[in-house]
Amino acid sequence: MDILRFITAGSVDDGKSTLIGRLLYDSKSIMADQLEAIEKQTKNKTSGGIDLALLTDGLRAEREQGITIDVAYKYFSTQKRKFIIADAPGHIQYTRNMVTGASNSELIIILIDARNGVVEQTKRHSIIASLLKIPHVVVAVNKMDLVNYSQDVYNNIVIDFAKVAQSIGLNDVHYIPMSAAHGDNIVEPSAALSWYSGLPLLQFLENIALEDDIDLKQARFPVQYVIRPQTRELHDYRGYAGKINSGIYKKGDAVVVLPSGVETSIEKIEVAGKEVAEAFAPQSAVFHLKDDLDVSRGDMIVKTNDLPTQSNELDLLMCWMDNKTLVNGNKYLLQLNNKKTKAVIKKIEYKLDVNSLEKKEAPEKVSLNDIVKISLKTASPVLFDSYEKLRSAGSAILIDETSNVTVGACMIV
Repeated sequence: MDILRFITAGSVDDGKSTLIGRLLYDSKSIMADQLEAIEKQTKNKTSGGIDLALLTDGLRAEREQGITIDVAYKYFSTQKRKFIIADAPGHIQYTRNMVTGASNSELIIILIDARNGVVEQTKRHSIIASLLKIPHVVVAVNKMDLVNYSQDVYNNIVIDFAKVAQSIGLNDVHYIPMSAAHGDNIVEPSAALSWYSGLPLLQFLENIALEDDIDLKQARFPVQYVIRPQTRELHDYRGYAGKINSGIYKKGDAVVVLPSGVETSIEKIEVAGKEVAEAFAPQSAVFHLKDDLDVSRGDMIVKTNDLPTQSNELDLLMCWMDNKTLVNGNKYLLQLNNKKTKAVIKKIEYKLDVNSLEKKEAPEKVSLNDIVKISLKTASPVLFDSYEKLRSAGSAILIDETSNVTVGACMIV
């Protein structure tokens, strides 16, 4: 059974947390004691019914204000698929949280309040989805009950958003009218939306194809762990474990270990403790190489005819996530896949306006939530592909050396 990772985004009070709560509630993915606790907490409110948003608004500050601050992750499954949901914050000052939640999502649900239509924060989140190259987009026109389930209102929102999607290059956009509070078109089709001929949200999420999102051409295998039991039974066992980021590997393939550049071949592949003839992304596997080589965590095993870029100078599009400002000359750790390398900021190229995608003059210092293009230099060469070409090999983070805090989410351009 495969896994769909998706994120919900939109303006404050568009109903993101309620939508997730409705998905969990209607798909019977809530424990009895959890449901009982929510029912007790709901009694203090006057809205009537169960406040499903409480399922995701886990922080006390969020519950007191009725907003989402952190990214809340929830897990549920149906007979067809498993799901990991990230409920992203709607406030502008928490844009960085939305970026982190979206970085490994295959699909984004952008909620729009049917009464308000496409607003500034809708465009902001759509642009971030475009920057992060999220493969699939669902525009959920929520609170249709508050506009009397009007097809005209829905159609006008679809027209407005289609213009935004075209201007920023969003692909594979789908539109679904719904009411999360009443459960219309969430799990089952709604009689009130009889004019809508598409699938309800959950059925759409169950059936969307993910196979084409995985790059099976470029083979990238970052080594995460070297297995050397050195027991009597496994005295000569030497395996290199990790997750295949992309591509297909077969027994006998000619490969190169980077950054050393030594060529060898794959002698054996293990998946889930069993020997197999081939393994492919996104499987976790253990490779055994024909030759005894010096391979360690952070190295990469690739096909001999398809090498990644290797350089100590990189251009990055980055969302700054720290309260401390960034200036030229600052030093950080760059983590790319499993490898950490010391890096220094050479130049801030420009600041990106997330409302218009306009490139603005480079600021002297970068502040929290700013999205900027920077150039940096690493202490030793790193292996990478561009983010647009291969998401898994082109994404990185910057880490503060003293506090060990992640301060930047980066896309290699």
